[in-house]
Amino acid sequence: MILRRRHVLAGFAALTLVAISSAELGAIRPDPWMTLAAIGRGILHPDFSDIAGLLRATGLTVAFAFCGVGLGAVLGLLLAPFYGTAVVRLTCIAVRSVHELFWALLLLGLTGLSPLTGVLAIGLPYAGIFAKVFAEYLEDAPGAAPLGRRLPSLTALLWVRFPQSLPQMRTYTLYRLECGLRSSAVLGFIGLPTLGFQLETAFKQAQYGQAAAVLALFLALILPLRFWVIWRLVPLMLAAAATALIMLPTPPMGQGALMRFLTGIVPSPLRTGGDWGSWLDKVLVQQALPGSMDTLILSQIALAAAALIAAVAFPAIVPGVVGRVGAVIGHGVLVVLRSIPDYMLAFVLLQVLGPSMLPAILALGLHNGAIIAHLLGRQAASLPQHTGAPRGVTLWAWDLFPRLSPAFWALCLYRWEIILRDSAIMGLLGIGTLGFYIQSNVQTLRMDRVVALLVVSGLLTLLIDTVSRRLRRAMRDGPPLRIEASRRLAT
Repeated sequence: MILRRRHVLAGFAALTLVAISSAELGAIRPDPWMTLAAIGRGILHPDFSDIAGLLRATGLTVAFAFCGVGLGAVLGLLLAPFYGTAVVRLTCIAVRSVHELFWALLLLGLTGLSPLTGVLAIGLPYAGIFAKVFAEYLEDAPGAAPLGRRLPSLTALLWVRFPQSLPQMRTYTLYRLECGLRSSAVLGFIGLPTLGFQLETAFKQAQYGQAAAVLALFLALILPLRFWVIWRLVPLMLAAAATALIMLPTPPMGQGALMRFLTGIVPSPLRTGGDWGSWLDKVLVQQALPGSMDTLILSQIALAAAALIAAVAFPAIVPGVVGRVGAVIGHGVLVVLRSIPDYMLAFVLLQVLGPSMLPAILALGLHNGAIIAHLLGRQAASLPQHTGAPRGVTLWAWDLFPRLSPAFWALCLYRWEIILRDSAIMGLLGIGTLGFYIQSNVQTLRMDRVVALLVVSGLLTLLIDTVSRRLRRAMRDGPPLRIEASRRLAT
């Protein structure tokens, strides 16, 4: 039986309604308008008085991103030729299914609040992503047998596959560097001295002018990324970044940190001879189950919000719908929304709306909706139009959206896994997703429970990724999808 698109949409609509009925969406802050007005005044009058501290945080944000992405790219390139083997593929799936913030929380027990923690937290999951994407690039290049059937000859790999794939690899690495800058900034929320740390400090002290300055510097860093990253200077940039991180003071971990870490991640019943039933009940029933349910609920509503925002917003960069000036403005708005990390945006919204799922839903919906809308809008702007074609809303409703609907739904399904991963980390803001329980166990040094919850988070991500792939294959009605480049940018 062929699963039609309408069947999938009906199922998603039903699941979204169930999720909304189960979600905690109430904004409990009594004075959201006063807080919003104060933030607005801060945006209008950004405070750059501590420019030295802000520039230092900006430089360290770049350093963590360059070193983390560099490590991930190198490891991914080394693993890519062997990605067809089960061991490498499953390892890459496992490491990339854990969010960078979760990696950082886990590594705190081993490497402490050090530069190595930040570099590994970015580099390890990115290695799994790079390996997958680079393997696809290498397999698409002609000149040797498909990867995974047998080990390709070194000559074919070095002199045929790699040179032909290099332009695509460079383009994707630049995009991943943009993601790395967002990840680096967010790592500041666990104490690393990046722009996220500056933003959190400013908000806690109600210094909204300083917070606006942090956001302005971050956008000034990430928006013109393609202009200031010069490939022939990348080795020099990497060397400077590594030097900056090496010179960063590192709190001592004391002797035996590795042994304490390895001992701590062993389940408590194995270490102490305790009761397995009690441990499993505490971890799986009392923490993993409610955390997983809230993670799924949040991700479902956020996915629906992202789809709605994308469907409405993608014409904002199509001149035939909004005009040339409107397309320039729409492009700028979407680029800004997709550039601000969803965790950082959720943190800001939390200060206005109070602790509930609503700030996380809005942040995830706006960020991912902007990404989908930007990718879809670029495709819409390139579609050929016949003479006398309609303009404005009519063009969107009766021509563009029907023609692009297969790509639209595919992009939503591609982002589903990402939204789930990011929903889990929203627990670090006090929402009851898996991140809430992971952070609680990190604070009480129960690292065995942390590892167990991370495994649950990875299995959830793997489940959603599997369901997403099967749904994409099953949705047969409509024209074939031609969005390979967009798919890789959407991961």
